[in-house]
Amino acid sequence: MSPRRNRDKSAAEREDGPVAPFGGSLRRTESYRGEEWVVQTVAGSPGRFYRCPGCDQEIPPGTGHVVAWPDHSSGVEDRRHWHRACWGARERRGAGILRGRGAPKY
Repeated sequence: MSPRRNRDKSAAEREDGPVAPFGGSLRRTESYRGEEWVVQTVAGSPGRFYRCPGCDQEIPPGTGHVVAWPDHSSGVEDRRHWHRACWGARERRGAGILRGRGAPKY
């Protein structure tokens, strides 16, 4: 009997479709709160902290996450940085932002 080989499937063999290269991004459109949102996966930028609107926790620099903004918007101020898990659970969560008015929105 020959030894078993564990090998990673190539992108062509995977059933879940194309995979972005490390550090790459995939842009798609998804529905959220009754409107269309542009959603992009990002690898994370060094030196920048973001605050996830789903859990109100910081996303550390260099951590992969999701950036989402309304499809009708063109401004950077409408972009929100989410943990991937928080974006996936966005319909099951309520608005849990408890920050005060003077707190930073990053």
